[in-house]
Amino acid sequence: MDLNMTQPLIVLIAGAAAFGLAALLWALRISSGARGAATKYREETQKMREKLARAESVFGAHPGVILVWEEDESDDKRAPLDAPEPEWGVPSLYGSPVALMGLMRFADDGVSENPAVRILEGVADLEARDGAGQDATLRDRLKQLREEGAPFSLTIIGPSGRFLEADGRTAGARAVLWITDTTIKGLEESGARARFEEARAAVARDPMAFLEMLGKAPFPAWRMSGAGKLQWVNKAYLNAVGAGNLDQVLDRQIMLDQHVTGQAQKTIQSSAETDDTRHIVMAGERRALRVKMFPLSGGLGGMAFDITDQESARENLDKHVKAHDETLNHVADGVAIFGPDRKLIFHNRAFEQLWSLDPGYLMEKPDHGTLLDRLRERRKLQSRPDYARWRAGELAYYQGEKNDIVEDQWNLPDGRILKVTRQRHPLGGLLMLFKDMTDELSLRSEYNGLINVQKATLDHLREAVAVFGADGRLRLHNEAFTELWGLQGKLADAPEFDAVVDECSRMYHDRNVWSNIKSRVTNPSPEYRQQDNGVMKTSDGKTLRWLSQPLPNGATLLAFMNVTAQLQVEQALKDKAEAYQAADKLKTEFVQNVSYQLRSPLTTILGYAELLESGKPGDLTDKQREQVVAILSASDHLSKLISNILDLAMIEAQRMELDLTDVDLRVAIEESVDLVVTTAESTKVKVEIVCDERIGTIHADERRIKQILFNLLTNALRFTGPGGHIKVEARKVDGVVQLSVSDNGKGMPQDRQASAFDSFTSSDNRGAGLGLALVRSFVELHGGWVAMKSAPGAGAAVMCFLPETASPRAARAELELGPAAIAAQ
Repeated sequence: MDLNMTQPLIVLIAGAAAFGLAALLWALRISSGARGAATKYREETQKMREKLARAESVFGAHPGVILVWEEDESDDKRAPLDAPEPEWGVPSLYGSPVALMGLMRFADDGVSENPAVRILEGVADLEARDGAGQDATLRDRLKQLREEGAPFSLTIIGPSGRFLEADGRTAGARAVLWITDTTIKGLEESGARARFEEARAAVARDPMAFLEMLGKAPFPAWRMSGAGKLQWVNKAYLNAVGAGNLDQVLDRQIMLDQHVTGQAQKTIQSSAETDDTRHIVMAGERRALRVKMFPLSGGLGGMAFDITDQESARENLDKHVKAHDETLNHVADGVAIFGPDRKLIFHNRAFEQLWSLDPGYLMEKPDHGTLLDRLRERRKLQSRPDYARWRAGELAYYQGEKNDIVEDQWNLPDGRILKVTRQRHPLGGLLMLFKDMTDELSLRSEYNGLINVQKATLDHLREAVAVFGADGRLRLHNEAFTELWGLQGKLADAPEFDAVVDECSRMYHDRNVWSNIKSRVTNPSPEYRQQDNGVMKTSDGKTLRWLSQPLPNGATLLAFMNVTAQLQVEQALKDKAEAYQAADKLKTEFVQNVSYQLRSPLTTILGYAELLESGKPGDLTDKQREQVVAILSASDHLSKLISNILDLAMIEAQRMELDLTDVDLRVAIEESVDLVVTTAESTKVKVEIVCDERIGTIHADERRIKQILFNLLTNALRFTGPGGHIKVEARKVDGVVQLSVSDNGKGMPQDRQASAFDSFTSSDNRGAGLGLALVRSFVELHGGWVAMKSAPGAGAAVMCFLPETASPRAARAELELGPAAIAAQ
């Protein structure tokens, strides 16, 4: 008996003996007659020990092992959670060590660490037969024993021709299994061996040929033990898993994929063949395999067949069928297919929606005649007095006398017009197409109307228009085309382009131009399907401008416009413009010359007047002093006028340059106001400055900014009477400086405000009319603009909008980089 198994029994017996001895001692203590009882108990204990020794000798002599399953296994006897075969449980194992060692040879394919379970894993799926000669497995019969209490006796054949006897019985609530190695028993068991040899006769005649055939099979094949352990694989299996040899696969237990183990367990548990199709990566490619596993003696076998091509073909076929159905379902026309028995076998959604039929009714596959009757009952078909004959005619298409494709129109009661096409189906039956022509016919009518409108429109155009098709034939033309080229009565029957050109060449002879136009009409290449134009001078003195325009439908539009009068007008305007330019240039040169010639004697007059005013030549009388002051005032006015004229001339000649610097805007306003304050005081006009002292600077030409302010103030003083009020305002908004000078003088009419900023325009004829003109010119040189707001009797306000940083376009070359760039340098 196994020492591990006998120890619990010995401990149990020893415990019982100890308990008896303790009881005897206790009895001796309480009774004087206890000594006799102790002697009796010692005798019973000795008998129990002798009985235990005899049981051990019997177990040791048994040529096998005994496995016992208790009804309620204690916690230490239950299978662990990670046990590979939980259905075995953990049976108690009894028997001689020699028998245990012999049976462990059958447990090479077992994976459990428990010897009893490992033996069961090794022999449970070996080939076996019961006493009636029926094939069976220990796994199935042991399951029936534990669940149903069904006894059994099996003869199991192991490797190398060894035999085992397995007997299962119940003992009360226990299940007991005797496994005996008949080789150890020394029995021949010739009858059992004959039965097994008969079953294996076919393979035994030439086993090497059978194994060689499987080894060279082009599909992966393998054998596994009942515990799910690989025992043999063929070369195709090695190639599939990328292994070098059989030992590598068996040592590492390389499965074909992660699902093989689960399928193997299912095969063993059901004792039936399993078949599964799945995708497996083999040799770097994803392949579809059909994996079959089937029970064998001692385990199971497996084969995998590559069905990638079949799966691909099946998927493609399914896709084609689905695409065909989806295509028909997305067709706008109704489709109905009737079989040879005249029953509806297919219809698309458009057919169902066209007739507003119940899907459930169509799923019943009504026959053609019944469907027509249902449509007639629901007033979906046109009312016919001879409906029966018409119905018979529709059903006659199933017969042999009508095999051609037939089309006609159905006018429905709701106003729709259907085009119905019938065709015999290749597999028998009838294919019918229903196309709603209502919108198409309506559009066709509208199209014909548009064509008529288009032709009438072309006939009312002054331009000569002709449209040629992609084949080079004339498709459309207007009356202007006929009259321009003198083609009355020659454009019937859509003549070709060459025939039209032959008639037109009488007035224009350059064949190269006509060839170029022809290429635009007839050549379909993209380089010629482009817009083109040119000019023709006809023999009768006309100048024509032609244009070719490709149209989306492949046609080409040709247009000819008589521009003779237009060119004459353009030439006259051009001559007039040149005359204006010459006059303007002469004016500018005259102004510059006169201004220069006036400045020289004016300087002399100013010099002598200032000398007289100083009193160096002698004292002046009051009358003389008054006259000298008048001379100085007139000379100063004339000098400023000449300066303004020169500035305006330089601006018009685009020779004015700005000297851009950072200008303190508040200081510039105050200095400009100081220049006119004397005049303002003398006229009792109040001048007010409205400007934030922290307004900062503006990047501009300081001299021109002051000149702008001075001209605006001078202009305001001239139109503001005594007691008037002039306001100078300045502010910055979003990078724009707004300067405005407003007064409450007599104002300006609306019709004169548009020309107020023109040169030599004065509203009161008291000035030269250059002040506001210079203001606008200086502001525009800075990249700004001016505006005026005025009304008669309500004063006037002139507003200048200047960028905070002036545009360098009118600045000197060294300033064009701007202040930031200059500072960086």
